[in-house]
Amino acid sequence: MYFLGVDLGWSSGASGLCCLAAQGDRLLLMDLQRVARQADVLAWVEHWLPPPKPGGVAVDAPTVIGNPTGMRLCDRLTHQYFGRYHGGSYPANLGRPFAAQTIAMGQSLESLGFHHAPEIAPRQPTRFQIEVFPHPAMIQLFGLERILKYKKGPVSERRIELAKLRDYIHDRLPQLTPALDFAASPESLPELPPPGKNLKVVEDQLDSVICAYVAAHWWFWGQEHNQTLGHLPEGYIIVPMPQSTD
Repeated sequence: MYFLGVDLGWSSGASGLCCLAAQGDRLLLMDLQRVARQADVLAWVEHWLPPPKPGGVAVDAPTVIGNPTGMRLCDRLTHQYFGRYHGGSYPANLGRPFAAQTIAMGQSLESLGFHHAPEIAPRQPTRFQIEVFPHPAMIQLFGLERILKYKKGPVSERRIELAKLRDYIHDRLPQLTPALDFAASPESLPELPPPGKNLKVVEDQLDSVICAYVAAHWWFWGQEHNQTLGHLPEGYIIVPMPQSTD
């Protein structure tokens, strides 16, 4: 099984992409990159998971939106459960400027055979897609007291927070189940650029690693160690539950 993470550019900008391969209860980092267009995202997905090959795609974007206005239930629940960590999501509705593009991504994945999976039978071969949100996932997987604030603020402070994210991915995910095995992986995490340089490329790539890991975690554990916030047809977000490393 391959698990693909897509940190989607919602209305403009590039998307971060990560491919993880399952070998038993280990995951190998197979590919990590960034592409400019939605068509490039779909071509990359088809490269790693041509039909009918089983695998999962986790997208950081609202790929299902059923409400004309206001906020989806799943978005409200991120604020209810993770607001105290500053981990609530942006509101999504059909009137938002990004809605057409993010919904189109979900529909394109459906046309490739990736069904939406707000529920899943663990460790069974299937083609599925889910919506994910990295901030709550990081809170749960890394035991954070607040989100890592690498998206906004002075560049110097964002760089420190992004370095923390890289360290958490490198040090924490190998301790969980499934374990991300960097020693056996053909690819490695990107280094941060020198101070003063643009952080966005590495930010998008690291976010995509979290997305791909949540897809693998969802497939491996199902509802036993994950939460489904919301429901179809309005929209849903999969969030892993905390794991002990003792």
